[in-house]
Amino acid sequence: MSRTLHLAEQLISRPSVTPDDAGCQAILAARLAPLGFSCETIVSGPEHFRVTNLWAKFEGFRPAAQSGKAQGAIESIATQASGRSRAKTLVFVGHTDVVPTGPLEQWHSHPFTPSHRNGMLYGRGTADMKTSIAAMVVAVEEFLAAQPQPELSIAFLITSDEEGPALDGTVVVCEQLKARGEVLDYCIVGEPTSVDQLGDMIKNGRRGTLSGKLTIKGVQGHIAYPHLAKNPIHLFAPALAELVATQWDQGNEFFPATSWQVSNLNGGTGATNVIPGELVVDFNFRFCTESTPESLQQRLQAVLSKHQLEYDLKWTLGGLPFLTTPGTLVDAVRGAIQAETGLNTELSTTGGTSDGRFIAKICPQVIEFGPINASIHKINESVPVASLDPLKNIYKGVLERLAAA
Repeated sequence: MSRTLHLAEQLISRPSVTPDDAGCQAILAARLAPLGFSCETIVSGPEHFRVTNLWAKFEGFRPAAQSGKAQGAIESIATQASGRSRAKTLVFVGHTDVVPTGPLEQWHSHPFTPSHRNGMLYGRGTADMKTSIAAMVVAVEEFLAAQPQPELSIAFLITSDEEGPALDGTVVVCEQLKARGEVLDYCIVGEPTSVDQLGDMIKNGRRGTLSGKLTIKGVQGHIAYPHLAKNPIHLFAPALAELVATQWDQGNEFFPATSWQVSNLNGGTGATNVIPGELVVDFNFRFCTESTPESLQQRLQAVLSKHQLEYDLKWTLGGLPFLTTPGTLVDAVRGAIQAETGLNTELSTTGGTSDGRFIAKICPQVIEFGPINASIHKINESVPVASLDPLKNIYKGVLERLAAA
């Protein structure tokens, strides 16, 4: 059996529904520690929602002769003492938690029993994202077997809180790494980004997400006496039409234009003869780098004020947009994909948010790349068995390219 497949099946067999890691990270640490990784478990969150995070680091070095002249005094002293200087760091980011299975009777095989049918590997987490993690680990094992002392540091940041609130996972580890002064140069998030074939798409950025809960105030009354009431639904209608028609920005070569969407509209008591006293509107911006949270907030509130609405508004910033323009990491990933599959991969910033939004705050180059995403979060989640080792080979190819950069 493929070593990648074997490790993937070990991980899939663990019922690690958010926030329970179910022992997955212990399996990973047991593989990484013998390679020279220092492995640290960071537990976070309230007692009823304990999150497990794994931070594992292998220190690589480069000869002192390659160091730049602009190094600070402290680094220069350390370089003279050791004969080596800091190598650049690639961090693999992933999550061992999975979404709930849904009705078990609808699965053709148990979601936590890895199963094979017609060339596909079935189980919860196969696509999102336990096969990515397995491929990353085996890629590192093979890379270090060939290059025991690479001029590249390698790290893993693995959480059990990506599918949940994402309050105690990657964001917490990133805050600790920043406080320690940890320097990260490149990041690959193992999200399932491929569409039709492995490697046909990678994400070099994601849009930001900004949500709002808007309460339009009216005056409740009898529907037969509208002059004695103020209908907040009617009051909001012209503003809603204007907000829907607003072009928030035009996007750019990497991002589509910012989108504003209403997700919930609630008003009324349930009775047919009562004018409601308030209307509650849930909405969301998915915004690109051409807009900021502040500019979107100001423009939306200007429309509400223009229509003389009385309202309360609460904002929630779920994440800022990030973008990695073509350069060292993008070139390495593209080159590794082409060498393995022959494909010229497409760069994309579409889709929802990921933990890339947290790592991008402390790492300048972030790419998402993983298996085919057609079945993620679905009943009978699956990936082609034949794609696992090519995925591993691509991650290994990225390591080789960055070590030689």
